[in-house]
Amino acid sequence: MIDRQGQPLTDPKRASEGFLVPVGGPKGYGLALMFGLLAGTLNGAAFGRDVVDYTVDSKTASNTGQAIIAVDIAAFADVQAFKQDVDEVWDVMKSSRLYRRRRSPAARRALRIALPRTDGQGVPLGAQLRKVLDELADRLAIQRLQ
Repeated sequence: MIDRQGQPLTDPKRASEGFLVPVGGPKGYGLALMFGLLAGTLNGAAFGRDVVDYTVDSKTASNTGQAIIAVDIAAFADVQAFKQDVDEVWDVMKSSRLYRRRRSPAARRALRIALPRTDGQGVPLGAQLRKVLDELADRLAIQRLQ
């Protein structure tokens, strides 16, 4: 956040006096706008200044929305080749000085512990969620998740 003079605003008690700054420059602004429109405007939830500020108003029900995007990689590329490309990109990112500077060994370890092991098989789903998704796939006459 920045204050009215454009100076960084780091005091949370003064948040109502400040303005959010887009993260990541023009690309970050574009991504934030896109996801805001998908998670808010597209599904009838609030967007931008119309979102209930829960730090100020704890009585009004939340009016935020959610967006979940599922992409069938096979519709765009060979899945195995895509996975190899992602591994290469990840290796390059991990080897960069910026990554090493921003991610301490303790943070990397905590992240590894917090994330479920998937062994390359995707995100594990609970039985109840799997059942709901299978029923939805059947209703839409599309392939169930593997």
